[in-house]
Amino acid sequence: MSNSDPNHRNRPPSPDAKPLPPSSWAKKTGFRPKFSGETNATDSAQLALPPRPSQPAPAIADLEAGRPRAPANGVAPATDKVPPAAPVPVPPKDQTAKKRRDSDGGTKGSVPSTNGQAPPPATAAAAPVDQPQHARRASRHEEVVDVEDDGFVPRHSHMKYELRDSPGLVPIGVYGIQHYVSILGSLILIPLVIVPAMGGSHEETAMVVSTVLFVSGVTTLLHITFGSRLPLIQGPSFVYLAPALAIINSPEFQGLNGNKFKHIMKELQGAIIIGSAFQALLGYTGLMSLLVRLINPVVVSPTIAAVGLSFFSYGFPIVGTCLEIGAVQILVVVVFSLYLRKISILGHRIFLIYAVPLGLAITWAFAFMLTEAGLYNYKGCDINIPASNMVSQHCRKNFSRMKHCRVDTSHALRSSPWFRFPYPLQWGTPVFHWKMALVMCVVSVISSVDSVGSYHASSLLVASRPPTPGVLSRGIGLEGLTSVLAGLWGTGTGSTTITENVHTIAVTKMGSRRAVQLGACFLIVLSLVGKVGGFIASIPDVIVAGLLCFMWAMLTALGLSNLRYSEAGSSRNIIIVGLSLFFSLSIPAYFQQYGLSPNSNMSVPNYFQPYVVASHGPIQSKNGGLNYVLNTLFSLHMVIAFLVAFILDNTVPGSKQERGVYVWSEAEVARREPAVASDYELPLRVGRIFRWVKWVGL
Repeated sequence: MSNSDPNHRNRPPSPDAKPLPPSSWAKKTGFRPKFSGETNATDSAQLALPPRPSQPAPAIADLEAGRPRAPANGVAPATDKVPPAAPVPVPPKDQTAKKRRDSDGGTKGSVPSTNGQAPPPATAAAAPVDQPQHARRASRHEEVVDVEDDGFVPRHSHMKYELRDSPGLVPIGVYGIQHYVSILGSLILIPLVIVPAMGGSHEETAMVVSTVLFVSGVTTLLHITFGSRLPLIQGPSFVYLAPALAIINSPEFQGLNGNKFKHIMKELQGAIIIGSAFQALLGYTGLMSLLVRLINPVVVSPTIAAVGLSFFSYGFPIVGTCLEIGAVQILVVVVFSLYLRKISILGHRIFLIYAVPLGLAITWAFAFMLTEAGLYNYKGCDINIPASNMVSQHCRKNFSRMKHCRVDTSHALRSSPWFRFPYPLQWGTPVFHWKMALVMCVVSVISSVDSVGSYHASSLLVASRPPTPGVLSRGIGLEGLTSVLAGLWGTGTGSTTITENVHTIAVTKMGSRRAVQLGACFLIVLSLVGKVGGFIASIPDVIVAGLLCFMWAMLTALGLSNLRYSEAGSSRNIIIVGLSLFFSLSIPAYFQQYGLSPNSNMSVPNYFQPYVVASHGPIQSKNGGLNYVLNTLFSLHMVIAFLVAFILDNTVPGSKQERGVYVWSEAEVARREPAVASDYELPLRVGRIFRWVKWVGL
């Protein structure tokens, strides 16, 4: 293949140039990406802006580091698939490039963007005569790419704070609180769904919310300090919501009357503890570093998307019970996050960052005005009387609107204490059943797949390089241990990396782990105030459903966005993702509807019917426990999506670039580079403990 510039053809290399070591399969084989009408070749880094006429040529994809590499001669090599292009002007030798700022607050030095080599004389001569001697300074809104000494582009420099930055107590405190407020919906909405499903009261909902906030703060501190060391918030993931609802609606729990909430919670605790211990074993034994070789964007993308799509039966059916409030909730959040997303106030995109909390406050105030105006007052009807005890047909007909629309039906805020310390085993001793524990073990694998995608995407934003397989295994292992803590404290779900972290980091432009650690401390203090949990538990059901519609849609989109690391236009990838998503909806529907006669399971609300599958699934062997496990697992959308994508992606032939194979840093390279070692090395010399375990250390 020849270069598009005739002046560069057959030119011998510069005598001062030092050849790069062949440290990747691309360099060893001389691989060049091909572009055609079928594929859309990308690399594992963020998409770069197209070059302007006065800027250097676009970067060459480096598949080892997962980010573009600056060309040594200033001109990208041409391929036989693309017609020759006009030569791109190259800035003079003294043009400087911004360098990654170190955590000590040092100034950014300037290095030539030629991979450490002097450009040939002809390269400089090819530049226009009237070109200025120094590159113009980038404007405020222009995206600038940092260039390392080795020529790799680690990330976009629009991040306000990087991974190891510590600008001061006040700035990191403000940004830390902002980080948690922007992700508030993911932290508080899951308890508002599962506790009422377990038959819990408003007071018990407030206690679970406080426990979730406390455990989230503690596990985040542990993960950032001893896990992956990336600024990722740990909390109740939507991955655990569907299996939790399946266990809650198990046939053996349908006839419970007294203390139903505590009985089911203890069953959930036992299943979460066993499943989390399996996840910790998966990480700390190094099995995850082997499994991660088979987990790529084409697998991660439909798996996470299926998590969001699986709750379509819950979202709008509850919004429809009080459409004047639920529709307003969805509309406000959509307007803030889309139409007003570019409006900046004091340098912050308030509406984009705080779309969920602002939408919650506005809609809650609107619902309060409707309640005070008497819109939901029905003559002779009392919301405190159960619907089954109401004599009037008129009251039974409007009971659902009174329950979901009124803002004064919950007494959680009034009955909650001012101070309450969540403690382990507060609901009693966990109960262990192997069939429920086995379901959670499979779910912990799906949770690990979700975390792999979050680790890779967040590292490209805030770190110098992606983590090593050992760091990844260490993070997954610690997630298992922190989920054991969640099981002991009784949150109802496991604790894992919240998928929305990546979107929050990209929007807030805050990647400092110290800020997230300080925010976690603030969250722990906030969880000790019982009134906070009572206030959150008082959110009307219809507002919760409206927020969940937006959150689940965001989760689906975040899952599909992982395809940008692969060739999204490849027919291979399109078919695999399409089959995974379709069968993730169709196969669970078959299991959920099999043997289900009309008007059956009337004790369970319609939106929970898909989770009552263990008693009527198609698998009916002599072993009841095996029937429960298989019927439950095959009714979970994310399990089917993962199995289909995992099998197809690892059996259908495809190049590494086409598949978008995740590229992790090599341990030897990471130990040689001080920046990478500082990003992922454990503090207080704890890393020395793991040096003898190569698959857990750096």
